[in-house]
Amino acid sequence: MIDPVQSPERTRRLLLIAVGGLGVAAVMAQLALLRELLGAFSGNELVLGIGLGCWLLLTGAGTWLGRWAARLKEPAGAMIVGQGLVAIIPLMQVVAVRVLRDVIFVRGAAVGVIGTVLGSLALLLPFCVVSGAMLTLACGLLPRREGADGVGRVYVADTVGSIAGGVLFSFALVPWFDHFALLCFPAALNLLLAGALAWYCRQRLLLASVVIVAAGLAAHVALVEADDVTTAVQHWGQQTVYRANSPYGRLVVTEDSGQLTFFENGVPVITTQAIEQVEETVHYAMSQRPDARKVLLVSGGVTGTAREILRYPAVTEVTYVELDPQIVEAGRRFLAENLADTRIKVVATDGRRFVRQTAERFDVVIVAVPDPSTSQLNRFYTAEFFAEVKRALAPGGVLAFELGRYENYVSPELAQMLASAHRTLRESFANVQMIPGGRVFFLAADGPLHLDIAARLEQRGLVTQFVNRHYLDAMLAPDRLADLDRAVAQAAEVNTDFNPTLYYYHLRYWLSQFAFRGGLLGGGLVILLAAYLWRLRAVPQVVFASGFAASALEVVLLLGYQMLYGSLYRQVGLVVTVFMAGLAAGAWWANRSMLWGGVAEPRRWRHSAMPPYIRELALLALAIAALAALLPVILRQLGRLDVAVGTPLAGQGVVLLATLVLAVLVGAQFPLASAADPGEPAAKASRLYTADLVGAALGALLVSTLLIPLLGVTVVCLLTAGLNLAAAALVWRRQSRA
Repeated sequence: MIDPVQSPERTRRLLLIAVGGLGVAAVMAQLALLRELLGAFSGNELVLGIGLGCWLLLTGAGTWLGRWAARLKEPAGAMIVGQGLVAIIPLMQVVAVRVLRDVIFVRGAAVGVIGTVLGSLALLLPFCVVSGAMLTLACGLLPRREGADGVGRVYVADTVGSIAGGVLFSFALVPWFDHFALLCFPAALNLLLAGALAWYCRQRLLLASVVIVAAGLAAHVALVEADDVTTAVQHWGQQTVYRANSPYGRLVVTEDSGQLTFFENGVPVITTQAIEQVEETVHYAMSQRPDARKVLLVSGGVTGTAREILRYPAVTEVTYVELDPQIVEAGRRFLAENLADTRIKVVATDGRRFVRQTAERFDVVIVAVPDPSTSQLNRFYTAEFFAEVKRALAPGGVLAFELGRYENYVSPELAQMLASAHRTLRESFANVQMIPGGRVFFLAADGPLHLDIAARLEQRGLVTQFVNRHYLDAMLAPDRLADLDRAVAQAAEVNTDFNPTLYYYHLRYWLSQFAFRGGLLGGGLVILLAAYLWRLRAVPQVVFASGFAASALEVVLLLGYQMLYGSLYRQVGLVVTVFMAGLAAGAWWANRSMLWGGVAEPRRWRHSAMPPYIRELALLALAIAALAALLPVILRQLGRLDVAVGTPLAGQGVVLLATLVLAVLVGAQFPLASAADPGEPAAKASRLYTADLVGAALGALLVSTLLIPLLGVTVVCLLTAGLNLAAAALVWRRQSRA
C-alpha cells in the first residue's frame, strides 16, 4: 500500500487509473516514435520491426529491473516521478530523433542495420525502461485483494489504457495534430495523474515539481512551434513549405532552387522536375497502345504523370488512384497544373482495392508505386494482384510497372527480384517485356509488345525531352537487354499474397547496400535467448509462448486483412482495437473467475497436488495452438465466403472474430499465470511481464520481417502452434513433478 492510513479501495482505484494513464502514454508514444524512426532511417518494414522489437525488449528490461521496486525507501515517490517522466520523455525523444540523426550519421546517407539497431536502442531506452519498471512497481504497491496479488488487475488497467490511447491516436488526433501537439495530450493526462498521486500521498515537494513541469510544458506549447523548428532542422538547407499528418504518415514538402520534394515518413516519394522518370513511366507503356482511351494510374499522378498521359489524343479519361489524401491535397496546392485537366479523375483510396472492385475496363494500367520494401507495397507485385489487373484490362490491354534500379550491372540480389517478378507476371500474361531504363520497367499483356518505342513516338508526333531515339538506343543496347534476360533465366519463386517472396528478395537487395553480416550477431542473440529460456520457470515459458503468438498471429491477421480488403487504415485500426479489447476482456474474465472461485479452478481439482491453474494455463496454450493451425485455412476461405454471402462484411467479420478469440485466450493467460507462479507480486510481475514482452518482441521482429517473407503464412502459423504446444506440455510435465 502507498499509505496504511488511506482506504485500500481508494488507493487501488487511484493506482489503476495511473496505470491506465501509463498505457495511454505508452501506445501513443510508441506509434509516434516508430513513425519518427521510419523517417529518420528512411525505413522499410525491417526498420519498423527493429523499432518495435527494441521497444518491447527495452520495456521487458524495465519490468525486469522493477523487481527491486520493493527495496525502495519511497516506492510511492518513485511512482510519482515515473508518472511525470512518461509524460515528458516522449516529447524530448521526438526532438532527439530529428536533431541528432544527421549529427550521429552522415547526412543523406542510408543507415544500415547495426546503426538502426543502436540508434533505436539509444532513442527508446529512457521511456521504455521507465514505463516497464512502473508496471512492476504498481503491482507491488497495489493493495492485495485476491490470489493474483493485483498483477492481473494491473495488466487489465494497462491494456484498457492502451486501447484508449490507440483509438485516440488513430481515429481522433493524427489527422489534426503533429507529433508534438499529439503527445501533449498524454503528457497532460500523466502530469495530472502524477499530481493526484502526489496530493494523495502528501508528497508536497513532488506536487510542486509536477506543477512547475506542467506550467513549463504549457508555456512551451504556447510560445514555441516545436514541430516547425525541428522540421526545419531535419531539412536544413531547404525551405519547408508544407507539413501535415495523415493516418498513413507524416508528409513534409520542401523547396530548393525551385524543386519541390515530398517526404512521407522521411522518404522522398515525389520530386518535381524529374522529367526523365515521368516520361519513362508513361511512354514505355503508352507507346504499346497509343490509341488507348481509358488509363488507370495507381499513384504518381501528382508528379505530372497523369498530365503526360493526356498527350496521347485518344485518351478520354485518366483515373488516378492515390491512397493518402494529404498527397493529393499538397499536389493541388503546389502542382495544380498536374491535376487541373477535367479528364483526370482523382480517387482517394487503396489502389489494390480499387482494382479488385472496379467494374470499368482500362486499355492501360500503370502502377507507379515504390519497390516492395514493405508487405503493404508487396501487394502490388503478387500473382493475385496481377490476376486482378488482368480482369480490369480491356482485351489486349497492357500492365506496366517499375522495379529496382539498373545502372550497368545486375547484382545477384537484383537478379532474384527481377526473376521473381517476371515469373509471377507469366502466371497471368502471355507476354512480358523488360526495359532497362533508369529503373527496370516491366510490360505485360496477352497481345504484342514492342521495343521500337522511339519509332512509335515519332509516328505519333510526340516530342519528348529525354525518352527520345538517342536515349532509347543507349538504354535498349543489346548487352543491357542480355543482362536482364540472364537475370530472369534463374530459378525464383512466384510472389503471392501469403508467401511474399519478392518482399524477402527486396529485403536482401536493401541489405546488400551495407557491409553487414548478421551471422555473428544472430548467433549471439540466439545464445542469449536460449540461456534466458533455459533459466525461465515453466509458467513464464507459457507466457513467453503466448506473447510470441500474440504478435505473430496479429501480424498474420493484419496481413490477411490487408491482402483481402486493401489498406483501409481505419479498418486495420479496428483490428488492432479489437485485439486490445480482447486482451482486456480475457484478463478481466480470468481475474473475475479467480476472485469468485469460478470456472478457473473446478472443485474436483482444488485438492490436487498440482499448483493451481496449471491445467487452465495448459488448456489455453493448446487453444492458442489450435487457432494458429487453423488460421491459414480460415484466411484462404474468406474470399469464397464473401462471394457466397454477397458482401465483404462477412469475411471482415470473421477476421475480427478470430482476432477477438486470439486476444481473449492470450489475455486470460496472464492473470492465471500470476496466480500459478509463486513469489511476491513485484518479483512475479517482473518475471511474467518480461517473458511476455520478450516473446512479443521476437514475434514482432522475426515474423513481419523474416519468417513470413521467407517461409510464408502457413509455416509461420504452424511454428507458432508448435511453440505453444511445447509450452503446454512443458508446464504440465514440470508442475506434475512438483
